[in-house]
Amino acid sequence: MSSSAAAAARRRRPLHSLPPTETLEIGSGLSLSPRLKLLLTFFRADPAVKPVDEWKLRLSLLDFLRSSLSLSVPDDDLLIRKRSDLHKRKRNDPVAFGTLYVRELGFLKSKTTRDKDRDEEDDEELLCRKFLDWRSSVVDRLAGIKLNLEGVKFEMSVEIPPSEDFEKMEESWKKFYSGNYASGAARRADTIIVQGVPSRWFAEPRVSSKASMLVTHTIFSVFGKIRNLNVAGDDDLGKKAEDADGEIVSGLNCKVWVQFEHYSDFYNAMKVLCGRSMQKEGSRLKVDYEVTWDRDGFFRSVHPKPTHSYGQERGASMMMAGHIRNETIRHQSQNTRFDSDGARSRRFRE
Repeated sequence: MSSSAAAAARRRRPLHSLPPTETLEIGSGLSLSPRLKLLLTFFRADPAVKPVDEWKLRLSLLDFLRSSLSLSVPDDDLLIRKRSDLHKRKRNDPVAFGTLYVRELGFLKSKTTRDKDRDEEDDEELLCRKFLDWRSSVVDRLAGIKLNLEGVKFEMSVEIPPSEDFEKMEESWKKFYSGNYASGAARRADTIIVQGVPSRWFAEPRVSSKASMLVTHTIFSVFGKIRNLNVAGDDDLGKKAEDADGEIVSGLNCKVWVQFEHYSDFYNAMKVLCGRSMQKEGSRLKVDYEVTWDRDGFFRSVHPKPTHSYGQERGASMMMAGHIRNETIRHQSQNTRFDSDGARSRRFRE
């Protein structure tokens, strides 16, 4: 099968059967590529008082990941920053924090002779199980490892972020809505929240750098029928950046709320968006957004904040288009009368 045919087949694959190792194209030149994200915490394993050398700590851990775990991790996919208030920390407090991304998951797709005898319908189940087993293995092998940097010893803990663990998120929304009834009917989760994506990727090309409701609606319609949609500046991300030494510029990213008509569409969207990064065609940047479900009832708020809805933007665009057409017709009509009057005047003078 050619690469173009394979890509077309991936686009036709139902969302509910998309393995966690597959890339999904969602339109507007955007795609969702699989990855594993882990949060790292470093503690001092000895009473040393030497300052933390982030660069050496990073190199030591990269060497361990590549040699002992055989993980293909580029330098830029391991981020480590020391605690900003080291002078205030207590003896058992962490001294540094880190984030690890593993994006090369192609090795999980390789099949054994036994696997090749399975039907294609079983591929998704097989890859899901292989991915979860491999993820658990990586976490177990990294948890509690000790690093020795020129006599200074560190111990590391590792965890999977809540927004990266689809199974745990599913448990959380089911537990939240269990026994939660409204008007005699059980309520279910229906709204996803995606934050940390560049506004310009959701903007109208050559029109604005701000996220467009029309473009955003088109992109998320890939996951199913949308009931409500809202886009706003990601202020939360800006506040987090202040605690992370300003690594992220506030105002350049957006936060999206999407409420789906059907639970199955919400479920599939959460499953696909979880554990993936967003990439724009022609760009090397991979955006590691955060996705979660709305437990605050954003669209059911008694006093909702005024928002610029998809319907409002579409209606405004249609009104503007109609206004332009009417103005064009009016000017054409005036020009026609002027030419006619001018022609009669010239004939009269002659």
